[in-house]
Amino acid sequence: MILWYAGLALAIVWNVFRDPALDHRLVVAGALLPDVVDLVAGISGATPNPGHPAYAHTLAAPVAVLLAVMAGTRGRRAARRRLLALPIGMLLHLVLDGTWTRSEVLWWPFFGVSFPEAQLWPPLLLALAEEVAGAAALWWFVHRFRLTDPGPRQTFLRTGRLAARNGTVA
Repeated sequence: MILWYAGLALAIVWNVFRDPALDHRLVVAGALLPDVVDLVAGISGATPNPGHPAYAHTLAAPVAVLLAVMAGTRGRRAARRRLLALPIGMLLHLVLDGTWTRSEVLWWPFFGVSFPEAQLWPPLLLALAEEVAGAAALWWFVHRFRLTDPGPRQTFLRTGRLAARNGTVA
């Protein structure tokens, strides 16, 4: 499940914030981070239920990252603006994943310290439908910001910024 989180996170963040200083690469990284962290933690035995949502799918994880960004970038406004995209992406993952419907995961550890047996990924047909929706969102994003053209693509890959249709930064 990559396209669902990456595509929808980019589309949502652009349509909500329309912020040219936001590093959209970090939004994608944040949107993918909870699954990566919980998958690696499950494989390593660091979580009690491998293959199930755990610590990175809790509200505590993006809040901790947000606090770390705020504390670590004191007096460095540009770095703070750029790095805030990471917890924004993580929060979007929780929304897109439907974690908000599982209070024992979202509000961990307030409803107990154990995690439910829910799977990390949805059933196959739902996952395929989500990936198709994510691919459509990515297609819109790529064409909206002309990322098929070398100039805008290089700007995006180098800085995370987006070029508007007239060639200026969006």
